[in-house]
Amino acid sequence: MEKVYLLFTDTGTLFTRIIKLYTRKNYNHASIAFDSDFQEVYSFGRKNPNNPFIGGFVKEDLRNKLFLRSRGAIYSFWATDEQVLRMKEIIKAIETNQQNYKYNLTGLITYTFNKPSYRKNAYFCSQFVAHVLKEGANFNFRKPVSLVSPHDLQCLSNLQLEYEGPLFHLVMNKKRLGKLYRYNVG
Repeated sequence: MEKVYLLFTDTGTLFTRIIKLYTRKNYNHASIAFDSDFQEVYSFGRKNPNNPFIGGFVKEDLRNKLFLRSRGAIYSFWATDEQVLRMKEIIKAIETNQQNYKYNLTGLITYTFNKPSYRKNAYFCSQFVAHVLKEGANFNFRKPVSLVSPHDLQCLSNLQLEYEGPLFHLVMNKKRLGKLYRYNVG
């Protein structure tokens, strides 16, 4: 068994603030990671933080300015070795062919009308994470993955809260990065 981490963040960018006005939730970005040092953090998002129209598959660096200024919540769940391997294979296939994948801005719009989006090779953050969990670890969402929000992911029953607070505190404290503690700085 291995721990898998789901990260939920509020980056505070204009695009994030607009989404937050609609969702009224604290965290509106979701990512997935397979290591407690967060060297491998994956999502779909903006390639350039200031431009929501240029996006796609991203390998996120929690040490960059955008995330260092962000608040976040990190949850974990236990997965079998086989499930972790399948999830990593799904992500590797997308990463290898990332030029064929797009950010699903249309899906975000249809989400607001509770209409699923079935665009091929296009994801927004929580749609991507839900796809990986569904196909790799047999999670059942009872709705299309294009209607799964970061909050829906955060409410999954088998998740354990590991950390909540400014990511700066987590990233700058190397001891905590290597060994997560249940920690809330409010």
